Amino acid sequence: MTAGHRISIEESGRQVRVVRDGRELARTDRALVLRETGCPPRYYIPPEDVRLDLLTPSATTTYCPFKGTASYWSVPDAADLVWAYPDPKPEVERIRDHLCFYEADVS
Repeated sequence: MTAGHRISIEESGRQVRVVRDGRELARTDRALVLRETGCPPRYYIPPEDVRLDLLTPSATTTYCPFKGTASYWSVPDAADLVWAYPDPKPEVERIRDHLCFYEADVS
């Protein structure tokens, strides 16, 4: 990490649900919460708890100098709604293959 930039990852301990247009895309009590300087908390969900059959792989990739290269998935009305790091930087290894949604309800 660079000076002043921090990332922490911990078990959320909360129920996390992702619902879009009335359809549940994910539900878990095993999410990891990633907190990063300058960003809102993000919930990374194990793939076993995501309706992968409702997601379409996207050609989009992005690079983060702190986490690595992200791959994306879309749903019919929301392009690139979901991302994951299949080969993350060693410092964030815990999020490997977990999926993160731009919108998630936490309870």
